[in-house]
Amino acid sequence: MEPVSTRHWVPRSSEAVAEREGELARALDLTTLTARILLARGIASPDEARFFIDGKLADLPDPFTLLGMESAVARLLRAWRRQERVRIHGDYDVDGITATALLTEGFSQLGLQVDYHIPLRLKDGYGLSVEALETAVAEGVAVVVSVDCGVSAVAEAERARELGLDLIVTDHHQVPEKLPRAHALINPHQPGCPFPFKDLAGVGVAFFLLVALRKALREAGAFAESKEPDLRRLLDLVALGSIADLVPLTGLNRLLTRIGLQLLDKQPRPGIHALRQVAAVDKVTCGTVGFRLAPRLNAAGRLEDAALGVQLLLGREASACLELAQLLDGFNRERQAIEKETLEQAVATLEAGRETATHSIVLADARWHPGVIGIVASRLVERYHRPTVLISLDGGQGKGSARSIRGFHLYQALERCRERLLGFGGHAYAAGLSLAEAEVPEFARAFEEVAQELLTPEGLHPHLGHDGELLLEELDSATVGELARLAPFGMGNPEPAFVVSGVRIQQAAVVGSDHLRFVARQDGYSLPCIAFGMAARQGELSGPMDLLFSPSINEWKGRFDVQLQIKDFRPSA
Repeated sequence: MEPVSTRHWVPRSSEAVAEREGELARALDLTTLTARILLARGIASPDEARFFIDGKLADLPDPFTLLGMESAVARLLRAWRRQERVRIHGDYDVDGITATALLTEGFSQLGLQVDYHIPLRLKDGYGLSVEALETAVAEGVAVVVSVDCGVSAVAEAERARELGLDLIVTDHHQVPEKLPRAHALINPHQPGCPFPFKDLAGVGVAFFLLVALRKALREAGAFAESKEPDLRRLLDLVALGSIADLVPLTGLNRLLTRIGLQLLDKQPRPGIHALRQVAAVDKVTCGTVGFRLAPRLNAAGRLEDAALGVQLLLGREASACLELAQLLDGFNRERQAIEKETLEQAVATLEAGRETATHSIVLADARWHPGVIGIVASRLVERYHRPTVLISLDGGQGKGSARSIRGFHLYQALERCRERLLGFGGHAYAAGLSLAEAEVPEFARAFEEVAQELLTPEGLHPHLGHDGELLLEELDSATVGELARLAPFGMGNPEPAFVVSGVRIQQAAVVGSDHLRFVARQDGYSLPCIAFGMAARQGELSGPMDLLFSPSINEWKGRFDVQLQIKDFRPSA
């Protein structure tokens, strides 16, 4: 299999959008360029645009519209009155770590007796387990609240009932046909749930549980003689988990993440401050969370114990937090080395030409660490643009991580291969699975059949979306600065990108180890450009060029200048 080299440039907006730009721009006093971006993201009315740009926490929907919330809050209210022990059962990724920290800190502030447990990836595996529930009962726990897991825990929920343990499941993954008979189940995807926003991360669902419980405690008079906890202070954790889990940054996710990012940047808790130190993060953005902070938190769960991440987030003493952050940084370096070796092995297998699949990638190997195969699967998707499943083999069993591309819903595809699997769960773009080693060849064949059915030849090439063509002269600092109001950018709200045609390239040079810097010139106007990771393509920069780019403001010594971050380039037609 050969790496993908052709990328199609695809406009995100249409002529119909262009006709409505002026109306929306006038209603909100925006440039037509910003209005175009909003319309292309499906933000059609002035009210929707106001919420998108400047939504307030007062606009949050009633948390009790989440199905199962009434039962969950009633049980937690009883635990508060009786001072029963409540245990948070988390997951070992960043969404699970932040959700665990959020409920542990939030429940404690609300006066509950709370502790937490996160399973070890290599020893315990994913999700709830009978052993963990039995241990909870033995240790005097009355209520277990799962976060970011549990929607498939049918057998575990039955065991909880037998033990007299009240299990509250909070999750956000796609729901299976058979749901667990928990004391309460909160998942916006479950049938019959009227909650208006379905795409919350696990930490987002946990936050709404906290909001609902605070409301119930307020009505019960819990804050008559004490100050009501400010849950807004916990939105840093919601932002961290939501960005790391790649949920769409639209609707409620965008609102919660926007406020949470401000806290991460301007008022970081001690653990985040320490993590920023070791990761050399000056300003916190979606990018620095996704590529610098989250991987270090994730490394704990991938290689060691995710509870270390929770300890860091809940830590209050600066020196202890710095020590923990340095430990996580070490795990991250170890993870990077293992990931590099695994990627090299997977690429060697694929490019040796022994694999016959054309529309998908399924590889299995006993050498591969189950904690890094998800990251490596993402790297293979970037390189080959195919739905990818990597499986770590051990003792006749396989644990797999899957990543996907646009047009191929991973969870639905795995449902069609379920006869070959012991279990699976996840989303449209990411999933986990388990299977017997003997089933790997048949699973690979079944997965390839689904991919061939669903993916067109066009779908096998990556698309680079853009928001239309511009002239360099249109990109002044005021216009580009206004686009920053649409941040945070991420899944569901991509960074604005544009095309400029027929520019001349000047002063092209390699900077750093792998980057290109040059100046683009058009009709007397010129702007500096940076193309990350494209040093090998310097020789292509000859003659008139078309650039696909995202504009940004580069601040240097008090100056604010427009700079183009290059996504791709090609010779002008």
